[in-house]
Amino acid sequence: MTSPRIFWFGVLVFLLVLIYLLKPILMPFLVAMILAYLGDPLVDRLESLRINRMLAVAMVFVGFGLVVVLGGLVLVPVLVRELVALMRGVPEFIIWLQDTASPLLVSYFGIDPFDIRMDVLRTQVLANWQQTGDVVTLVLAEVTKSSLALVTWVANLILIPVVGFYLMRDWDNLVSAIADLIPRDIEGTVSMLTRECDDVLSAFLRGQLLVMLLLGCIYATGLYFVGLELAIVIGLLAGLASIVPYLGVIVGIFAAGLAALFQFQDMTYVAYVGLVFAIGQILEGFVLTPLLVGDRIGLHPVAVIFSILAGGQLFGFVGILLALPVAAVIMVFVRHAHDRYKDSDLYTVPETGEPPLSDSTRQDPQS
Repeated sequence: MTSPRIFWFGVLVFLLVLIYLLKPILMPFLVAMILAYLGDPLVDRLESLRINRMLAVAMVFVGFGLVVVLGGLVLVPVLVRELVALMRGVPEFIIWLQDTASPLLVSYFGIDPFDIRMDVLRTQVLANWQQTGDVVTLVLAEVTKSSLALVTWVANLILIPVVGFYLMRDWDNLVSAIADLIPRDIEGTVSMLTRECDDVLSAFLRGQLLVMLLLGCIYATGLYFVGLELAIVIGLLAGLASIVPYLGVIVGIFAAGLAALFQFQDMTYVAYVGLVFAIGQILEGFVLTPLLVGDRIGLHPVAVIFSILAGGQLFGFVGILLALPVAAVIMVFVRHAHDRYKDSDLYTVPETGEPPLSDSTRQDPQS
């Protein structure tokens, strides 16, 4: 291995270790980078119309902000209305539990969740009252921890548009500066791989966002026709969760099934919920994903599952979100390495002047 290869391998290892060590603070920067990547083509298009880049970036950010604000203005009242309607059904659900669910639990498992003996409860409380101080301390610690987490979350939320604005403004300069650092002897290969990676990421990010939006609308519409009071909230939540394969349908069926059981107290409506998500999965697999994303990513289902698990293990929730884009980029390099290997002497038979043995002429040395 030549020394330049050793140098670049060391640089790669150093960057991977640095990313792993800094992963607690990388989330806002990664989200800002995704926003800049998605918004840069819009900014370039506005620049082609002779609009100053700073103004173009501001216009794109205002557009993103309007989408978020309008979405909030539409969804928040719907969420409040659906939650209020759900809370009104709590007394009826408790009656159903007492009259229907409890007898079934008693008959099949011998458990009555409503048979609460107050004398036993009082004895347990008196026997453990000394631990009240420890419980209060634990609660206060959790509240403090939650408050710090909330402050961190708000700070990251504020940091995302700030970092995203500057990244989007200087995106072309950053790309040019990085390209200028590439050794000239491999500049052509790196440029080719970069274009392929850009095609794959564009197909995934822009296509997958459209798939998520359309799936959310399909789920929400189907659950609305079922009569579910939380149809819009659960449908859009399942659509957003579908950025991770199979997670959206799992979350949607679980949440919508519980909501249907809570609202209707009838397993028939739970079956209707399953039918809605089955139709959504069929549309996603045969219409939405082939049309909007296509086969540009080219990941085997086993590779998809492994990528998600590996990303979650290494980088938590952010790793789960970025698992598929990163895996798609890695596949570009793997395909390139595969082609190089097939053309190398490691794969081809060296020219020795002797014809290779065919299967019929090969004999067992023992014979």
